[in-house]
Amino acid sequence: MLDARAVVEIGTGTGVSGLWLLRGMRSDGVLTTVDVEAEHQRLARQSFTEAGIPSQRARTISGAALDVLPRLTDGHYDLVFCDGDKTEYSAYLKEALRLLRPGGVVAFDNALWHNRVADPAQRDEETVAIRELGRQIAEHDDLVSLLLPVGDGLLVAKKEWNPEA
Repeated sequence: MLDARAVVEIGTGTGVSGLWLLRGMRSDGVLTTVDVEAEHQRLARQSFTEAGIPSQRARTISGAALDVLPRLTDGHYDLVFCDGDKTEYSAYLKEALRLLRPGGVVAFDNALWHNRVADPAQRDEETVAIRELGRQIAEHDDLVSLLLPVGDGLLVAKKEWNPEA
């Protein structure tokens, strides 16, 4: 859909989501995947190799997302996929808006958070953070959003082109 050439993934895990992202990108596209766990990065590289993904298509960066993201190029990315620390989702949104080109998309995994987000009685830190993220995206004038109720929920928002921004 996006003809993505450049994608950022926050939360590498073992590389499963990275493989799906790479398969959905252009054949010359590059995935930049960030994870605080070096072992996750190693396992992801192994998964990419076993799947036949050329090494130049996946850039793995070890470190905390909020330390790494500010070093990435403004307006360069087509997609930012967030599946990291839920309490940092609002900060990821801020970084994603800077990183995305006009028309780019930010996506947040676990947007329903085990069906807790819609229950106002649920006040744990992660649930509150995800609930607040939903509010921020809904109130943002330059975003068109959609909540997909698949799995544990996927919140997707497209960055509209705003010549005044």
